[in-house]
Amino acid sequence: MAEHTKIFLLLTILALVMLTFIFGMKYFVAGRQARLRLVSEGAYRELAETSAAALSASAASLAAVQTDLAEMKARLSVIEKVLREVG
Repeated sequence: MAEHTKIFLLLTILALVMLTFIFGMKYFVAGRQARLRLVSEGAYRELAETSAAALSASAASLAAVQTDLAEMKARLSVIEKVLREVG
């Protein structure tokens, strides 16, 4: 009878250790995933800020090109007018 009690106690302790190990690993993995998610969100945030800066720079460049094009159109119309008067 004492032998069965020792085996039962050993198996019970082993089961409790395994359960503790399983739940510990579960919470460890959950914590690690949360940290990785934060890092990933930080990278996405940085990418979004970089994209926004590039977009504003592109918009400024486009505005400058449009201004230059408007000046060219005005000059071209003046040149056409001069050529019509001469011709």
